[in-house]
Amino acid sequence: MAAMNIAIAQINSCIGDFTGNREKIRAWTEKALSRNADMILFPELAVCGYPPMDLLDQDCFVEKNMQTVHELQRMLPGNIACGVGFVRRSPYSFGKSLANAYGVILDGKLVFEQIKTLLPTYDVFDEARNFEGAREWNVFEYKGERIGVAICEDVWRETGALGASYVRDPVKELFDQGITLLCVPSASPYVAEKLTARRSLAKRISTRGGVALAYINAVGANDSIVFDGRSFAVLPDAQKPLLQGPAFSEDMFIFDAKTGEAAGEAVDMRWEDVKPGNELDVIEEALVIGIRDYMAKCGFTRVHLGLSGGIDSALTAYLAVRAVGQDRTVCFSMPSRFSSQGSKDDAAELAARLGCRYTPLSIEPVFTSFLETLQPAFEKKPFDSAEENLQARIRGTLLMAYSNKFSSMLLTTGNKSELAMGYCTLYGDTNGALAPIGDLFKTEVFALCRRINEKAAVQEGNIIIPEAILTKPPSAELRPNQTDQDSLPPYEVLDEILKCYLFDNLSKEEIVDKGWEAELVEKIIMSVARAEFKRRQAPPVLKVSKRAFGMGRRMPIARSVYEAL
Repeated sequence: MAAMNIAIAQINSCIGDFTGNREKIRAWTEKALSRNADMILFPELAVCGYPPMDLLDQDCFVEKNMQTVHELQRMLPGNIACGVGFVRRSPYSFGKSLANAYGVILDGKLVFEQIKTLLPTYDVFDEARNFEGAREWNVFEYKGERIGVAICEDVWRETGALGASYVRDPVKELFDQGITLLCVPSASPYVAEKLTARRSLAKRISTRGGVALAYINAVGANDSIVFDGRSFAVLPDAQKPLLQGPAFSEDMFIFDAKTGEAAGEAVDMRWEDVKPGNELDVIEEALVIGIRDYMAKCGFTRVHLGLSGGIDSALTAYLAVRAVGQDRTVCFSMPSRFSSQGSKDDAAELAARLGCRYTPLSIEPVFTSFLETLQPAFEKKPFDSAEENLQARIRGTLLMAYSNKFSSMLLTTGNKSELAMGYCTLYGDTNGALAPIGDLFKTEVFALCRRINEKAAVQEGNIIIPEAILTKPPSAELRPNQTDQDSLPPYEVLDEILKCYLFDNLSKEEIVDKGWEAELVEKIIMSVARAEFKRRQAPPVLKVSKRAFGMGRRMPIARSVYEAL
């Protein structure tokens, strides 16, 4: 039985960087050929990057994407089949004008094409807006294999768990045509624990169809969406070893489609040896690559943030240093008359441990000047949220000034609990280009920080985040003796109710039935609704949960809240 060596290449495509994406495809194909691969498979829409969104409305974008495919036909070496994802014009006389396609280039020709059938419109996806789904399913015969292609969502129909209902079943259609290998090119975003669902799904499909399955996932980050890679190959024989690529890095491995054995210089990671591990470690890596890719693809080389001495900014600073290095990270302490000495000391100590530049900028002179200027307009009204928010806006202005002066990217440090409740200041602490921890509840921020310290203690003999930051009551320090719990329920309570409301879409009554106090539930739901206008103007958050603010949760600002309770 002759070998059929297939290379799975998980690459980091940049949306619209056709030259860069083309060169990656060419380089990895040449490497695969040098390692005796017969075929190499790349992720969904690898040519143009995913998700292209309304760039698809621009004819020049679509044409450049197709031009790149033609360039690959001329540039790729012979004697190896190359599977790539791209956008093409729809072949149908009615419906949408474009299609999400996957094609195989061999010896200078585009010898095979398959259009994606199932077009998701939930969570961050909006493919039916631009694409027309497939109406037929083709088989590519190559070196003794009958190869079918099911693009990403085309296999997720099998679960019925994502809230989408589809009439067509492309996997069944391909099985009915007697395929021996199923290729699944994907741009599947990272969500905590999603790998388990992917692997379970692949095993079930492979066993049911009696075929080998190659899952090729994108890696890297585009805007809010992070792709974790972790591509894999699985055979229906449960006794065969299973191969999996690494998380959050470009790589390639080669396997024999007939035997499942690693071939060439494969990333030889046996599936049974890939332990689930601590998901907090995976979340950390997702946030790191999210920051790094957002900066690189937006043209930034430096990053900065305000370091308050609190846990949110501490975690953000740590992630920034990991993403771009201590030499390219600047932290600003911006104390006011209400900032405690402990917080100032904690911020300085953290910056020292991280090894990044640390610059104190007191906002007190500016705050005093603003108060004097506003005195006639404020009509001697007592100190309230206006003066509190003024401090946050002064800090936001200083941080944006530094961004303008040095072309440095500002990170905002708010967490998901604060964003949900509107416990943030527009044009103040919401200033920034990216919210790295905006999809982590406050309790998750604490858990991740403790995990980071736990690993550092084992590996380096010392913790990174000062213990005082982890143990002191969270506070914005915008008035004397302030704590977050003056305005918010305890985070352990708040986060659980928010999960019921945001993740499970439960009503007030359903949440109360779970044992939560009715008045508290109503207050939280009302706060979430009233803060929608803030979130609409906030920076994009890096998505790591099944439902993040932004693209994953689209709510009207002007609406009746009471009717929804």
